[in-house]
Amino acid sequence: MQADKLQAFELAPIRAAVRRTTIICSRRLDVHLGAPLIIASETFQETGSFKFRAAYAAAHYSQAGHLLTASSGNFGQALALAARLLGKECTVVMPTTSAAVKIEAVKGYGATVDLVDTRSTSRQKRVAELAAQIPGVEVLSAYDDERVIAGNSTLGEELADCQALHHFDCVIAPMGGGGLTAGLVQGLRAKGAQIEVFAAEPQLGNDGARSLAAGRIIANEQEPATIADGARTVSLGQHNFAILKDGLAGVIEVSEEEIKEAVRLLYSMANLKSEPTGALGLGALLSAGEKFAGRRPLIVVSGGNVDSSVYCDIIGAAAKSLS
Repeated sequence: MQADKLQAFELAPIRAAVRRTTIICSRRLDVHLGAPLIIASETFQETGSFKFRAAYAAAHYSQAGHLLTASSGNFGQALALAARLLGKECTVVMPTTSAAVKIEAVKGYGATVDLVDTRSTSRQKRVAELAAQIPGVEVLSAYDDERVIAGNSTLGEELADCQALHHFDCVIAPMGGGGLTAGLVQGLRAKGAQIEVFAAEPQLGNDGARSLAAGRIIANEQEPATIADGARTVSLGQHNFAILKDGLAGVIEVSEEEIKEAVRLLYSMANLKSEPTGALGLGALLSAGEKFAGRRPLIVVSGGNVDSSVYCDIIGAAAKSLS
């Protein structure tokens, strides 16, 4: 989606519905990393992640009265709330492995949850079955949709607006299907901001890095078994790849242990609860800090919706190692 196409969307209703991102600085974390760092946290966004920007835009511009999607949790609960606010029905297909807190949140916002065992049936197949059964329903992608990119571009706009105050010179954000990073690129471009965007993705699901290196979309054989559940996508979206192939400055692969360590550091040094996917940006700095030597990066913490048991296991591992 080109910048002029982005302008075709009236973003004022989206800007009015979302909460502005929260900018955090942590001197303890700066000292630990040996370099200054800015954090843009979407953990205080509606439904606890950036996905509300995408979901509200998709629901707002949809003409359907019933919305259907597949989600591991964040987009599902964001769409559930957006549908509720806009007076629409919503059904979310979720893997049985989704975080319990996310399943309950989707239900809590009034949506119908359809659980699927992805080892035997793909989310996409189940969505297709339900789409054939529900009259007048529209299937919405959590990331591969121009409306989703437009919604996420509002975060890019906000970052451009605060760049003069915080003086960051690049942005590092989590990447699964590419909806967030594509939106950031578009939002920054729309504001005329010359700020590089880097993507951080799990090593276990490095299809984005492989795709951008090859110049074409390369899919994972199955959903990656990474702790970063928001990045368990099979491939980048077509709409997103069209933007990211020229819009990204690079992709950094992050190990599972680096993801966990990033979660621990955000907790202990920035007083910030992040889900594993949300910590990918900091994990990228742990993985490739030398790449950003002399620079002042901003990392996007994309969300904070994580099962308490998973979070306690990650945080508790650090405590045990010190005992």
